[in-house]
Amino acid sequence: MTRLALLSVHTCPLAALGGKETGGMNVYVRELARELGRLGFAVDVFTRSQNRAVPQVVPLGPNARVVHIEAGPPAPIPKAEVHEHLGAFAEGVEAFRATEGLRYDLLHSHYWLSGVVALALRAGWRVPVVHMFHTLGAQKNRVARRPDELEPLLRLAEERRIARAADRLVAANPVERAHLRWHYGADPERVTVIPCGVDLDLFHPRDPREARARLGLRAERILLYVGRLVPIKGVETLLRALALLRADGLGATALRILVVGGGIEERWAQDGEPRRLRALARELGVEGWVEFLGARPQDVLPDYYAAADLCLVPSLYESFGMVALEAMACGVPVIGSRVDGLAATIREGVTGALVPEGDPVALGREIGALLRDEPRRLALGRQAARWARRFRWPCIARRVTELYGELLPALPAVARRPRC
Repeated sequence: MTRLALLSVHTCPLAALGGKETGGMNVYVRELARELGRLGFAVDVFTRSQNRAVPQVVPLGPNARVVHIEAGPPAPIPKAEVHEHLGAFAEGVEAFRATEGLRYDLLHSHYWLSGVVALALRAGWRVPVVHMFHTLGAQKNRVARRPDELEPLLRLAEERRIARAADRLVAANPVERAHLRWHYGADPERVTVIPCGVDLDLFHPRDPREARARLGLRAERILLYVGRLVPIKGVETLLRALALLRADGLGATALRILVVGGGIEERWAQDGEPRRLRALARELGVEGWVEFLGARPQDVLPDYYAAADLCLVPSLYESFGMVALEAMACGVPVIGSRVDGLAATIREGVTGALVPEGDPVALGREIGALLRDEPRRLALGRQAARWARRFRWPCIARRVTELYGELLPALPAVARRPRC
């Protein structure tokens, strides 16, 4: 059996979504590992232990498991501090391999911190490395608005090293592929474009009235934001767009925006960005429209999507847009920023709309237009659900295994591959 080592150092694929360090990458690693396991690979996902009460090895699905490695304090720490523990993490992975008597055939790393570990392990294991960045420091710096939002030079240097040294790179879309070449000098022949996937068993159209009843929501126009509460996600733009809509008379309509994400409610008193956003909502006069819900379990998210009239993704930078894909799979049109991955994920005029990033006037105008045009909004939702089907996880995993086959000539044919 071909054995794969997936690396997700700084964040565990089992972690609850919506916190500062949890989001689309967690979903990607977890679902890809599960699907690869179903296809007959033996998959170990290595992540840093952040709680000694959690067992070292946790089953993830058939042939797949998560392995927690002690490296640094057994508690959540900022990503900037994880780098100094990468040597210990690599040693922990090697110790686990030796103790279990295993041999891995390929390393697949996620995010730049994991890429550093993958290159270190490759030197001893002599196996190929596939790497996916998920976000690029150079692109985040391009849209940073404050000095404290800038990514460190260390990250940029390590991303450049990984981009040039990995055997293959996975980009979520052609735009990211171009950025890898432009910013880091990556060989485009070694970059394969494979989009992210969506679990259609979980995310699919359902009755909005029933979803609202389950969530205890009234019959009103509902806008939805799902994601982390950090400046790059553009929630401030969304709040300013709402203020413009209110001034334009939309306040006569019962309107509510649900903000799902941002960590645990009781921690918000120590978290500057959620506190700042709440204060801004009060200042703009839209506090009564906005409900900050904190993180929600992923199995509850489909009801939030189904309950919404529109899903909003106003990010300043988005490498793919997992939230947009989940919403579309649920039959909900998406209004997103015309940036990077969102421009490839959302089909403008077919599954939703794209507006310039950081532009509350354009965002507010599009929200108002779709709320006032019910037939168009419903048509976009139906088309969105059809579009999302091509991103189902079995199809994405098949493309990943085809990439593995370029590096492992002896890779046996994987059974049960679906036609995509």
